Amino acid sequence: MPNERLRAALLEQGLTIATLAESIDVDPKTVERWITKDRTPYRRHRYAVASRLGVDETFLWPDALSNDQVTAASSSELVTIYPHRTSVPRDAWGRLFAAAEEEISILVYAGLFLSEDAGIQRTLTDKAKAGVRVRILLGDPDSPQVAERGTDEGVDEAMAAKIRNALVLYKNLRKQDGVEFRFHRTVLYNSIYRADDQLLVNTHVYGVTAPHAPVWHLRRIAGGDLVNTYLESFERVWEGATPIPGD
Repeated sequence: MPNERLRAALLEQGLTIATLAESIDVDPKTVERWITKDRTPYRRHRYAVASRLGVDETFLWPDALSNDQVTAASSSELVTIYPHRTSVPRDAWGRLFAAAEEEISILVYAGLFLSEDAGIQRTLTDKAKAGVRVRILLGDPDSPQVAERGTDEGVDEAMAAKIRNALVLYKNLRKQDGVEFRFHRTVLYNSIYRADDQLLVNTHVYGVTAPHAPVWHLRRIAGGDLVNTYLESFERVWEGATPIPGD
């Protein structure tokens, strides 16, 4: 069967078989066989194609790596674990977002500590002006999911109040071109802070407030599937979220 994922990725990028072949230094007939005959390239070529197209090689060739190889690559995506969000060095958040060249994505209920940080807000503004896509998902303060999380963490109405406070603090950023805000109504299992291929994932633990829950620092590598799991989760929440009234 033809490799329709590779064919679609080429079309989405506006590339031809010839231009892709030239960019990775192979014969165009070789690329054509990858598509029409679903031939699996050598590892170095899979990586080169995936990097050129901005997708993961396991998306283009799902059966190319064994389960053991995917597991080994995924474990290598874990940079470090912080026992609590408060254990993350203060400048780590700024360095994370400052490193972004294409995408910054934030999924939280309130994430008030970010909105209170003027330096991070300046970084997000500067990145948006430089063409980086900035997307921020906040919990809908009127949703039952936010109310339930407030009860679970023992802060009750303070959870919704934090979200409204964050909205006020983000007043100027919400007007910035290239920055998108949305409300979500999901049960939040993890808060996600993304800058391109790096993530800080704040896990949520029942009865524990987010600052006291663990944080995973992840970096995507070829063949791994840990980071992809969180990125796909973010996209699902984004698709079901709604624009914030007034934006």
